[in-house]
Amino acid sequence: MRASSFLATMFSLILVVSAASSCAAQKNMALSALPSDIRTQVEAALSAAHIGDTDRSRIVEAIGNDASAFALLFHEVRDVMKKDPELLRRVDKSVALPANFVPSDLVKLDGVFPYVVSKKGMQLRAPARDALVRMTEAARKEGETLVVSSTYRSYDYQKTVFERNVKEMGKTEAERVSAPPGMSQHQLGTAIDFGSITDEFADTAAGRWLSANAGKFGFSLSFPKGMEAITGYRWESWHYRYISPAAAEMQERFFLGVQQYLIEFLAELPH
Repeated sequence: MRASSFLATMFSLILVVSAASSCAAQKNMALSALPSDIRTQVEAALSAAHIGDTDRSRIVEAIGNDASAFALLFHEVRDVMKKDPELLRRVDKSVALPANFVPSDLVKLDGVFPYVVSKKGMQLRAPARDALVRMTEAARKEGETLVVSSTYRSYDYQKTVFERNVKEMGKTEAERVSAPPGMSQHQLGTAIDFGSITDEFADTAAGRWLSANAGKFGFSLSFPKGMEAITGYRWESWHYRYISPAAAEMQERFFLGVQQYLIEFLAELPH
């Protein structure tokens, strides 16, 4: 019995090792079409990012199926990161911003613009505001008006929001619907909450327009439906982050449309 048990255990271990080796070989084969100057970086970043095996395999397959297009986008996104290191910075429940982090190029949204603001004094980083103007102009031409409801939040403001939510709904639920201070994309100055900030926004004309068109202007839905285990937050159909058109295209074509996967991958690339 003991010998049989030992042999069964050894056989199981061999199967596990063989499967892992097979997956690694398939990954290396799929990525072999990438130019040599980026292949090692991509392989290492994909291995280091917190992406499940199934989704990682799908990402690798997508890259392998159109390696030349991925390489072009990769270089475009790297240029974006070089010119603006904060734009694609990782911020989530594992990686926080310091309390004193304040973007240097915040601009107010007040004035004559094609978007509507729900209150005065809101701010965004200049690149995000400029992209918002282009996007809302396009929406208006199609008969849609986009209402901006929340933008940049300081560390202290986010602390107030989070603590209020904890008092109202308890810490567990508060962490599903809001970020602790330092862990909010809003502190980056590139995140926008649109419309009603409720689930009903998804079924409004503006919500549908954003879902179909935001990526063309460099905006990405941060917390998609059914992704709470990955993003750390429940679905928020109203919360978009500006990441640049190149990064939005890379996310959609090669990272399963999941911003978290893209941002984690980029964070693992050499600086």
